[in-house]
Amino acid sequence: MSDNRIDYIELPSASAHELTRAFYGKAFGWKFTDYGPDYSAVEGAAVSVGLQGDREEALSAPLPIVRVDDLDAAFDAVVKAGGHIAKAIFAFPGGRRFHFIDPGGNEIGVWTPDQGDAHGS
Repeated sequence: MSDNRIDYIELPSASAHELTRAFYGKAFGWKFTDYGPDYSAVEGAAVSVGLQGDREEALSAPLPIVRVDDLDAAFDAVVKAGGHIAKAIFAFPGGRRFHFIDPGGNEIGVWTPDQGDAHGS
């Protein structure tokens, strides 16, 4: 079950994805699972961390991501609360998510895992 808390942070690493990945591995001993050539996720941390190496997808700031049980209900709640949708609901390996801009100008992701996804359990 989810408690609607941030459980994932995505860090942009488009300029040097492999160097960023190597840095965190060396500095903190983080282990990664690769999801294609431009995306790696840290495994086993209290809060999961992803490295976004796709220049077209990476933001210029970290992306907090809130895990929810019902993505469609969360989307409706964000819209009703006045959030600006930056990316409509989309699927990715492991789940579905959307992004919104909060009133302070921060981009936040909201996601739900695919059923049976090891990261989402």
